[in-house]
Amino acid sequence: MNLLHHYWYFQSAVPVRICDEIIRYGKSISDQMAVTGGYGGKKLNKDEIKDLKSKRDSNVVWMNDRWIYKEIQPYIHQANANAGWNFEWDYSESCQFTKYEKGQFYNWHCDSWNQPYNQPNTSSHGKIRKLSVTVSLSDPKDYKGGELEFDFRNHEEGKKFNIRKCTEILPKGSVVVFPSHVWHRVCPVKKGSRYSLVIWNLGWPFK
Repeated sequence: MNLLHHYWYFQSAVPVRICDEIIRYGKSISDQMAVTGGYGGKKLNKDEIKDLKSKRDSNVVWMNDRWIYKEIQPYIHQANANAGWNFEWDYSESCQFTKYEKGQFYNWHCDSWNQPYNQPNTSSHGKIRKLSVTVSLSDPKDYKGGELEFDFRNHEEGKKFNIRKCTEILPKGSVVVFPSHVWHRVCPVKKGSRYSLVIWNLGWPFK
C-alpha cells in the first residue's frame, strides 16, 4: 500500500495532568511480561521466553477505561482524515500501558497480521488492525534512548530500508498515529524509564 504520509502526529496534545494520571494508574496495577503474536495466551518455557526477549523486552498493563479512550480517540479520527488514509474503523482494543526500563526495547515489527481476528462472539472477530496510536507519557528528560523509529521499507526504489526517527513524539503528551502495517521499533532505553500508551484500532478487512 503506497502512502503519502506514513504517520501523523500531534505534539504535546494530551495534557500533562492526564499523562501523569495514566502513569499513576498504570503503576498501581500489576504488570506482566509483554509478548508478541504467537506467544499470547499460553505458558512459555525457558526457550520461548529467551526467543521472545530477543525480540521484545518490556512490561505492560492492560486498561479498558472509557475516560482514556475519550481522550485519545479524537486524535485517531483527526489523523485518519488529515493524512488522507480515511480507513474505516469502529473498534479499539484494550489500551496497553507499556514500561521500558534500562535495556528494554521492542525490535522491528508491524502491528497487523496476515489474517483477521478469529475470535467468535467478540467485537474484534473478522476484523484487522488498521490504525495504531502511541502516546508519549514521559518527559524526554526522564530517560535516554527508547527512540520510536519507523522503517518505510519499499517506499523508495532501490532502498531496502528507509529508517526515520520519530522525534515528533518526544514532547510529553505527544500522539503519533500510523497505519498498523507500517514497520516500527522502540530502541533500547539507555537510562531512566519510558512510559507510553498504545491502542490498536480495528475495522473490516480492506476491499
